[in-house]
Amino acid sequence: MAGHPVVVAVDGGGSKTDVVVVDPATGDVLGSARGGGCSHHQLGIPAATAVVDAAVLEALTAAGASVSDVVHSGCYLTAIDTPEEQAAVHAALTALPWGARSVVVDNDVFALLRAGTDAADAAVVICGTGINGVAVRSDGATARVLALGDISGDWGGSSGLAEEVLWYAARAEDGRGEPTALRDALLRWTDRASVHDVTLAVHTGELAVSSWWGRAPEVVALAHEGDAVARGLIDRQGEEIGLLAASLLARLDLEGSEVPVVVGGGIGATGDPVLVAGIERALAARVPKATLMIVHERPVVGAAHLALATARTP
Repeated sequence: MAGHPVVVAVDGGGSKTDVVVVDPATGDVLGSARGGGCSHHQLGIPAATAVVDAAVLEALTAAGASVSDVVHSGCYLTAIDTPEEQAAVHAALTALPWGARSVVVDNDVFALLRAGTDAADAAVVICGTGINGVAVRSDGATARVLALGDISGDWGGSSGLAEEVLWYAARAEDGRGEPTALRDALLRWTDRASVHDVTLAVHTGELAVSSWWGRAPEVVALAHEGDAVARGLIDRQGEEIGLLAASLLARLDLEGSEVPVVVGGGIGATGDPVLVAGIERALAARVPKATLMIVHERPVVGAAHLALATARTP
């Protein structure tokens, strides 16, 4: 395969980095690889770039291709939230051998969007480690949010749920809140005797809330077992996803249009009925003609569609 032009597509999230190498003429997947999370907010740009680089090199090896065969790379990555971040990560990737000829860097929401729909008017919300979204219109206009967490008005994702679990568990323990099985779950996750101990450990830096980011499925399970607090969190997460999509569409004057709303990510793609009910309720109230699309396809498929389209454009 060496000497044959190839296109690289990357979908990089907070917990994983997926890469596929495709033939620009046929679209066939020639090789793939998966690496760890590549959020530069968590790792810094040099370390995040190294994660992407390692995964790309592994995928190229699997494809039997070399770095000199890469004619274009489409890198759709988490935490590309400002033009400055986009430029900095772009500079880091173009300095790599496989990125020397042509690289597009953008947020991973665009990969998820095109994994779910090719509609010119659409919205997408990704709910995984955090939450982010974008709406697009046929004339090229887009609407986005900063997606920087609490400071930009965002709520949810596994990181947001983890913080809420600690909040509700603390109040359940000291009597300010209602009892919840989330308290016992948190003590299991952290191997601590009390939520008081957990809070002190977080305060001193001995324990990080991120250590239980991966426990979101257990929060969902507790919701279905009848825990009212857990159910309230999952219901709220669904409403937040729907609210984000609706607000983005409204900013493009698409709130009265028949548009797809693509939802995915580690939490969004579960299709959990409590979550979906919350999403649909929020959409019905503000964008009644929108159609919810839960995407189970890997977002790297959308990254490949985008990368191929760019590579094939004169």
